[in-house]
Amino acid sequence: MKITTTSDPTEIASELSKRFKQYRISYPMTQTDLAEKSMVSLSTIKRFENGYDIGLSNLLKLMEALDLQGNFEILIPDQSIRPSAFVENTKPRQRARKRTTKTRQWKWGDEE
Repeated sequence: MKITTTSDPTEIASELSKRFKQYRISYPMTQTDLAEKSMVSLSTIKRFENGYDIGLSNLLKLMEALDLQGNFEILIPDQSIRPSAFVENTKPRQRARKRTTKTRQWKWGDEE
């Protein structure tokens, strides 16, 4: 399943738990090994892999145990490190105005 902007939060949580389980298995690491390395209980890991909520701190511990903590930078990027932050001479944006040209009245060549 692809996570989209229209996905329900429970669907997203279910998909993330499925992906986490697949990643853990391919790592390869058992649930018991993960519990020992992350200091999160085995029952919490089982609940998470079945799609239940385990809390942010437990998720962070599990992600760190699988060396996935760098992926949080992608999830919520640091706004102070934007390309526009590197520009030194930033001027406040000024409203652009439409240029007007004066139109001359058209005359025949013999009129003045």
